[in-house]
Amino acid sequence: MRLHTYRTVFCLSFTLVAATTASAWDSFGHMMVATVAYHDLTPAARKKAAQLLKLNPDYKTWIKGVAKADRNETAFVMAATWPDAIKSKKNYINDGEHPTDPNAAANTGYTDKLMHRYWHYIDEPFSPDGTALVQPQSPNAQTQIAAFRKTLASPDATDKLKSYDLTWLLHLVGDVHQPLHATSRFTQDLPQGDNGGNLVALCAKPCKNELHAYWDNALGTSKSPSAAMKKAANLPHPDTALAAVGDESQWIQESFEIAKQSVYASPIGIGAGPFSTDAAYKTQTQTIAKQRIALAGARLAKLINDSFQ
Repeated sequence: MRLHTYRTVFCLSFTLVAATTASAWDSFGHMMVATVAYHDLTPAARKKAAQLLKLNPDYKTWIKGVAKADRNETAFVMAATWPDAIKSKKNYINDGEHPTDPNAAANTGYTDKLMHRYWHYIDEPFSPDGTALVQPQSPNAQTQIAAFRKTLASPDATDKLKSYDLTWLLHLVGDVHQPLHATSRFTQDLPQGDNGGNLVALCAKPCKNELHAYWDNALGTSKSPSAAMKKAANLPHPDTALAAVGDESQWIQESFEIAKQSVYASPIGIGAGPFSTDAAYKTQTQTIAKQRIALAGARLAKLINDSFQ
């Protein structure tokens, strides 16, 4: 799926996109976000992050076969994929998209075996045809980023809990910079919303291509951290003023406005489709994805640096 005025947010986003000619993200995109962030960390923040990530249960898997000098960065980059990786682990419970578990918003660390799929997005609603809107459920990406960053900066939280929260933040900051993780479009034929484009078809059945996955996979689907690191090195530098914005609600608002203006744009029509993308739409998708990933990485680094200062 999953402050400025509307005009200011959109103009800032457009300026950022237009600065280069050059999902949320697939694992590849998340690793790119983490790579950008890692290279913007202070030495102290890198050291603390490395210590915390060693407490993750998958740490040894992340660094297997990796040269000692590269382990800290590789673990940092791989950690950004962990909240998606647990969705396929047998010892984690799929508690659905609409949680009823009393621990849905709990922050208890690695003893928590819920998948928390609903932490990955926030469905800010809009409608182009006057369909009634449903407001976002809670908990969501915004509530959890706020909670986790508070814990990360707390002098009283345990390192084990900070490790869990850092791992989630590495992922969620990337998530909310993917426009379709910040919105759901309500139309007459999708009155309950389109689940961040998951219900918008890009081809006729039995083909299953849909809009959300199209944006998630915009920059690639490789699982290789080294490939993600290499591609991240070629991302455009984000606008300094935008990179300094530390409020997660503004990150989400930017993504929401970009979704309305550029994701649900021609040739994507109103409703469930199917619609066919064209070369111009693909180029726009690539440009926005690169800009949002670079910006997410810069903001993630600032969040971590501020937490560990």
